[in-house]
Amino acid sequence: NGVILITTKTGRKNDGLGITVSSSVSAETIFMNPKLQNAYGQGSDGAYDALSSSSWGPEITGQEYTKWNGEKARMTVYDNLNAYFNKPGINLTDNIAFSQQYNNVSVYTSLGRTDDWSKIPGADLSRTNMTARATTKFGANDKWSTDTKVQYVKTNAQNRPVGGRNASNPFFTMYAFPRSLDILDFSNPVDDAGKMVWYQKTSPQINPYWLSKYRLSNDVRERFLMSGTLKYQFTEWLTGEIRGGTDMYFTQYDNKTYGGSPLTDTGRYSFGQDKFFENNYTALFTAQKDNVFGNWGLGGSLGGNLMHRKKTGISGGPDELLVRDLFTFGNAKNNVNAEREYNEKKINSVFGTAQLNYGGYFFLDGTFRNDWSSTLHPDNRSFFYPSISTSLVISDMINTQGKGMPSWFTYAKVRASFAQVGNDLDPYQLYNTYWIGKDPENNATAGTNNTLFDPGVRSELISSWEAGTELRFFNNRLGFDFAWYKSNARRQLLNLPMDPLSGYGSRKINAGNIQNQGIELMINARPVETKDFAWNMQANISTNRNTIVELTDDVKLYSLGGYDNLQVYATAGGNYGEIYGSKFKRVTDKNSPHYGKLIVDANGLPNGTPEKEKVGDQQADMLIGVTNSFQYKGLSFSFLIDSRIGGEMFSGTNFYLQGAGTAAITAPGGKRDEFIVDGVYLDANNQYQVNTTKVTQQEYWNRVTGDTGNLGISEANIYNATNIRVRNVQLNYDFNRTLLKNTPFTRLRMGVSVNNALMIKSYLNGVDPESVFAIGTNAVGFENTAPPTSRTYLFNVTFGF
Repeated sequence: NGVILITTKTGRKNDGLGITVSSSVSAETIFMNPKLQNAYGQGSDGAYDALSSSSWGPEITGQEYTKWNGEKARMTVYDNLNAYFNKPGINLTDNIAFSQQYNNVSVYTSLGRTDDWSKIPGADLSRTNMTARATTKFGANDKWSTDTKVQYVKTNAQNRPVGGRNASNPFFTMYAFPRSLDILDFSNPVDDAGKMVWYQKTSPQINPYWLSKYRLSNDVRERFLMSGTLKYQFTEWLTGEIRGGTDMYFTQYDNKTYGGSPLTDTGRYSFGQDKFFENNYTALFTAQKDNVFGNWGLGGSLGGNLMHRKKTGISGGPDELLVRDLFTFGNAKNNVNAEREYNEKKINSVFGTAQLNYGGYFFLDGTFRNDWSSTLHPDNRSFFYPSISTSLVISDMINTQGKGMPSWFTYAKVRASFAQVGNDLDPYQLYNTYWIGKDPENNATAGTNNTLFDPGVRSELISSWEAGTELRFFNNRLGFDFAWYKSNARRQLLNLPMDPLSGYGSRKINAGNIQNQGIELMINARPVETKDFAWNMQANISTNRNTIVELTDDVKLYSLGGYDNLQVYATAGGNYGEIYGSKFKRVTDKNSPHYGKLIVDANGLPNGTPEKEKVGDQQADMLIGVTNSFQYKGLSFSFLIDSRIGGEMFSGTNFYLQGAGTAAITAPGGKRDEFIVDGVYLDANNQYQVNTTKVTQQEYWNRVTGDTGNLGISEANIYNATNIRVRNVQLNYDFNRTLLKNTPFTRLRMGVSVNNALMIKSYLNGVDPESVFAIGTNAVGFENTAPPTSRTYLFNVTFGF
């Protein structure tokens, strides 16, 4: 909601034809795999069971056994993850661009194509993009200028991966797949009767090979972006311009699920289309002149903008087909569920800037913006937000006054700023309406929405402060850029929970004061520099605390996301992203000699607390990134090491593996000997006694993952999120122009790189801490059977004519 200036490529005078061609090919593999045990096979309680979905069976010694399909075989361990994901993902990206200037006309065109075949079977994506831009000057003294740009992007995605605890997520099945069961037995996923092939006939699990071939999704989006600017230079210090632009896209979704699986007997189908338009029209006057009064310079701008956004769509389809695998709406077994979407909003704005500078070393800038939003009540539609910033280049001030800086002190600057930003809400969230539907008997029904709206809500307001300094020494061989920042988000538009007896699940109100505060330090150094060789280092260090100053008087916890008994909250008086779940029951009497010990039951097994308690905090203590780059003539080499220090997260993948007996921790040292839980129990006299009862690994992990909710005792799977990795390694070579003198090339560059090259330190037993729970959630401290992150090997070449 501020004034954003975007600079994109334009044509320029080039040697040769002005054509640049680039091409890259990359291979994507799984970066990390969860740590699995390799000693015990399919079954339960140490006995083999061909229909079991767990790995609590016998020790694997090569013994003969009868498989799920009646065949005899020797029991062994299978590397099913690598067997299923046996082909790397491949990405091909090609681009050709033409850039040239003819007198007062500059032109730029480009054509790009990306084809991506994912490492996940059945998933792929293609993208084509075309851009054309032309700028020109004309009229007396070239006072008139135009800038036009057209861009077209088409994206076609097949079978986008599904995450979370979902039967359609192949990782949900693969992570806990019995260790002695061969996934390749199911690579032909359909039998002669058209039924899904699987070792369990009544299991909710889905054969991953079946998913890649018979649960199909496709979305195609065509996007057009067009803009034009007409500018007139009134004087050397005053310009005026009008701009117009549109962003539109059309998306079509098509989802087919074939029959013959636990998902559906006859098939399921859905289809949808949506259209999006956003038009912006801007008028702007800009003035800038130095030395208006002595060494004082002035500048400013005043403008207005009209924004109109509209989205329409329709989607629906039969939940069950009448004739199997005939994907039409007319083949619906029951009512077709269809929904129409329509939303529209407008924002009218005026904005301006003012600049004051002195001597080229002191600067004072201010901005303002006022928006009128159609999505707010007429009494609250107008919201205003200003900013002010100042900076002083101390080194330039001293040099200008003739005193001079020390030879080793190259540059010094201080800066400070204050800014406010307002934000409205989505359309149609002021008044309470009813939804209309039909019941299974085709009778009309109506009901209230889940959220209670308030027409009196106002715009959100974020206030930000920043102060910093920039220092450079030894002729720019060493530099520091330090910043302190603080922001407070007030009047946030939140859906806060309500008593279900009210008929609503939540209410939309202005509430909260979320404070974000931290420091950032960037260090640049050039330890070695010779005629042909240079070594550069850059370090970025930051620390940030996101705290909840207040929510409302009656709400102290605001859910950001989660699953069942594991939730991530914004906590009043606490931090944004605190993790709440069940804990192990422990001795809480500080006077007891057993204080802090686990409390076990009569069977020697621990229990979880019935209520949710704070078990972790996802916020990191510090982020550190260090880049080293080396250059020798045309050869350059660099690597980036990223570190996240501190914070916790819950791993649903580890939880799931433990319950299934596939996690390495369920067979310590490759054995499953009975053991005694280090804890105490209450005797008949209500006194704590040291536990002496032995339990099996299966008994223990069944209790830990099966007690107090669908995610077990949460505390057991809270992990330190600290991780250190080699994020990127690059090697490039730029051919010297003298070597290209007798070739058609004006430029030639070749390079190779690796992303996610190496995990140096992590605590999540082979699960990447950067795995995500799901798209569209703020529960960043929660990972739940997400697809593994990728390591990418890239080769690229760029040449110009």
